[in-house]
Amino acid sequence: MTAPDSQRPRLTEDVPGCGGAFKLVPEDFEVEELPAYLPSGEGEHLYLWVEKRGRDTREVVKALAGALEVDEGDVGVAGMKDRQAVTRQLLSVPARAEARLSGFALEGVSVLWTKRHGNKLRTGHLKGNRFRLRLRGVKDVGAARETFARLEARGVPNYFGDQRFGREGDNANFGRLLVLGQRLPRRPDKFQRKLYLSAFQSRLFNRALVERLRAGTFDQALAGDVLRREDSGGLFVCESPEVDGPRVAAFEVSPAGPLFGPKMTASAQAVAETEARLLADEGVTLDDFRRGGDETQGGRRPYRVRLGGFSLEVEGEDLLLSFELPKGSYATEVLHELLKDG
Repeated sequence: MTAPDSQRPRLTEDVPGCGGAFKLVPEDFEVEELPAYLPSGEGEHLYLWVEKRGRDTREVVKALAGALEVDEGDVGVAGMKDRQAVTRQLLSVPARAEARLSGFALEGVSVLWTKRHGNKLRTGHLKGNRFRLRLRGVKDVGAARETFARLEARGVPNYFGDQRFGREGDNANFGRLLVLGQRLPRRPDKFQRKLYLSAFQSRLFNRALVERLRAGTFDQALAGDVLRREDSGGLFVCESPEVDGPRVAAFEVSPAGPLFGPKMTASAQAVAETEARLLADEGVTLDDFRRGGDETQGGRRPYRVRLGGFSLEVEGEDLLLSFELPKGSYATEVLHELLKDG
């Protein structure tokens, strides 16, 4: 099982929690997508810059498809965004439906601008996200500053957040059953199947990260580690920690943990043995992930990510925090480091 927040080790465990309450209203959590590219102004697809409050991305996609009379699969999305927040993100729709856009209406959702482009927006077509958070009633501003200084220097532990695992925490368990070729209580649709399989891979990654943090090696190069280049995303196996260690310290490369699947870059030596134990503990083999097809091809995810564009402002008893994270990383993990709420 994935360790809940109360059991996951934190990089800044020796720094006190700063105290405070988070997300009392949606405006306490603002997320703005950092697009990988901007629309060109020409093409067969229409990009929409959408702002939403109290709606998740799937709701918007469904309502948009209905209003434009297109299939939900024709609506392109780069990333899924939180419901309990103010979020801004790009979506794409077939340009042939542009005339019907005026009929789109969904409470809490606004289309801020539109522009044409040549290709459909696809999952992962973004650099990252910019977050602006308000912590209310903070008790220890000094602790917050110290926590951020540590995270800036060493990186943010790149846990998958609890959102990935569902309200009841069952998503990963269902994913494990699918990998083992067993039936679920209810047959999942395509979206649920993808979600469950991904959640199981995520649980295993989180367990690997827990071990690295407890060992104090989440930002160190170990012999046999798969290292990821920060500039290109390229992967290679560490053969000389004495050579690669300074590169990790300089944030040129980072150790990358397992997203198990047949196309995952293999680690070596003791690192490979540790990863094999993760599978054995779950009663699965690497070959079992072939049952997931395209959804479980496998890959590597860095154990840490860089905190960018950080600022901290004191406003009365509140803290206003702004920072950027790469795509696929969770702002809630920064909050857990700050609040020590688990």
